[in-house]
Amino acid sequence: MTDKKFHLSWFMNFSPDEWDTPLGNGGSPWDGQFYVDMAKALERACFDYIMLEDTLMVSDIYGGDAAATLKHALQVPKHDPMPLAALISAGTSKLGVVATMSTMAYPPFMLARLSSTLDHISGGRFGWNIVTSGEDSAAQNFGMEKLPPREQRYEMADEYVDLVCKLFDSWEPDAVVKDRERGIYADHTKIHPINFKGKYFRCRGPLNTVRSPQGRPVFVQAGGSPRGREFAARNADSIIATANGVAGMKAYRDDVRSRAAAAGRNPDDIKVLFLIYPIVAETKEEAYAKHHRMVSSPRYIERALASISTVTDIDFSQFDLDAELPKLTTNGEQGSLDKFAQWGSGKTLRQLASERFGGVPAEIELIGTPDTVAERMGEVMEAVGGDGFLISCPFQRVSRRFIAEITEGLVPALQRRGLMRTAYTQTTLRDTLREF
Repeated sequence: MTDKKFHLSWFMNFSPDEWDTPLGNGGSPWDGQFYVDMAKALERACFDYIMLEDTLMVSDIYGGDAAATLKHALQVPKHDPMPLAALISAGTSKLGVVATMSTMAYPPFMLARLSSTLDHISGGRFGWNIVTSGEDSAAQNFGMEKLPPREQRYEMADEYVDLVCKLFDSWEPDAVVKDRERGIYADHTKIHPINFKGKYFRCRGPLNTVRSPQGRPVFVQAGGSPRGREFAARNADSIIATANGVAGMKAYRDDVRSRAAAAGRNPDDIKVLFLIYPIVAETKEEAYAKHHRMVSSPRYIERALASISTVTDIDFSQFDLDAELPKLTTNGEQGSLDKFAQWGSGKTLRQLASERFGGVPAEIELIGTPDTVAERMGEVMEAVGGDGFLISCPFQRVSRRFIAEITEGLVPALQRRGLMRTAYTQTTLRDTLREF
């Protein structure tokens, strides 16, 4: 096996597809079958995992109401990812299935129980994308006036993860004995209450589910701020990161690996996957024409600004489109804000919006034929040092055509170069991530 290989996964939402385009899917996505079909295509292409993102509110940040959010179907409507994770798990046999659950929204016991159940349904292929939620409107759906400050949210998340890990370990690996002669299914001496009493959470335990096939599900996390990187370095098996130029990507990966080593972990056990929005076509000219049609749409700027408003809790409708942004901070997703704003670049808000998706620096622009995009991905990954990419599409508006362009166009081009696996060799998601 060549050490050139890198990992490839997909980032998506259980939300509307390209419903308003000539080549949209022409049906309802809400029974989940479109996404099951998508997952099967990803499995045929040997992706590591499909990641189901989630939010817990209807955003009314942009313009002070929900008009733009609902007009453009920006993360709303969005159905719960957990039933979809079960459907996808049942419809596949090798692909990892990662679903998002917020430490704000789920009691730790319920999250651990649900995760363990899904790890069994998937045969050891489930992963939890750990988020703390970054929107006050989401907090208000759960009885709070606003979210705690970001640093406190991470402090709470540290304790939360510690608690759920103790719950995952509350059943020893050999607790189920199925001793027919003595009539004992499970050995009570190997199943333990945890009696957890922390600053924020309390739980007696043990879990009332059988121990997960992986011991605990795979942990995925997106940590952009220094505190977020520290959290991810201590806990994550895979990290979602932004592709902000080769030097920035390498610096980010080196930083989290250094933090992981300082925490006593093997840095090679953490796979940093950089989020990209490739555009491929039969010719370079056609690919650029597709990109131009997308970013020149009259609706694109409003969609882009409303979408970044949703995740940062900042109303970008208040700023002049043809001026630079003032320096901003947020209690929402600061990493997403920093990536969008490109502080010090001199770009106007209109320019920033036009680059919201697919607007990676020119040095790693991924627009072209499958072969040219695959070649560039290999060059970038070699310069960064690893570990792979997380593919998505603008506003998560996926279509069967786009799925086919990636799985039947780009992936074979990567495989021909020895950059991506051609068959699964492992059973669990964690082992798939650690394969190389």
